[in-house]
Amino acid sequence: MHYMIVLPADYDRSQRRYPVLYLLHGWAGDYKNWVTLTNLVGYSQPYPMIIVTPDAQNSWYMNSATIAEDRFEDYIADDLIREIDRQWRTIASSHRRAIAGLSMGGYGSILFGVKHSDLFAVVGSVSGAFDGPLGIEQVMPVLRESIDRAFGTADNATRTTNNIFSLLENAEGPKLPYLFLECGSQDPLLPSNRKFVMELSAKNIPYEYHEYPGAHSWEFWDNSLPMMLRVIATRIIPGKSP
Repeated sequence: MHYMIVLPADYDRSQRRYPVLYLLHGWAGDYKNWVTLTNLVGYSQPYPMIIVTPDAQNSWYMNSATIAEDRFEDYIADDLIREIDRQWRTIASSHRRAIAGLSMGGYGSILFGVKHSDLFAVVGSVSGAFDGPLGIEQVMPVLRESIDRAFGTADNATRTTNNIFSLLENAEGPKLPYLFLECGSQDPLLPSNRKFVMELSAKNIPYEYHEYPGAHSWEFWDNSLPMMLRVIATRIIPGKSP
């Protein structure tokens, strides 16, 4: 499995350890997207943290309901985090670890934040595809094949166990990571983002949500990145404060 690493500016000149942000790509994307299609490297320079951009194909960051060897939830939550903590000078603590993503990766980051809340201090989503198992292919038909591969047929139990709205209902609010969400006002996924935010508000779960002009596009994702990095940095870098 491939991933890219964006190192802090002083990594080679120091012996210190750093917090880590895992940044997930969207559907039809790969591990290079965040580095090549946004100014991630430039935006992240002020922050002493390691950023990891893993590859997950069109998996929806799940253990597939139909392909036994596709176990991307296990890969991210178990294998990748262990690999990064072993190979790089990280602060191997959930208090110094965050996960975020765009579109399919936004769904994935929220899924990890709710199902593996003990691993992360902050979870970020931009243009999150929160209706992944709930018929998102009705909004974006191009997603149907990957949805069926990941979640199985409409009656498959995997759709229920990975429904972030249902997971949220049963989650213990105080144990969840801090949630940061952004979505464009012209994004076709805006209704599901607003619905998710309403659920967070109803359960009094700490979050912040930003909605401003933009579509489901790299222009919006690049523009939204600086704020997300700033919020995440303030919560996982030692000595920073929200």
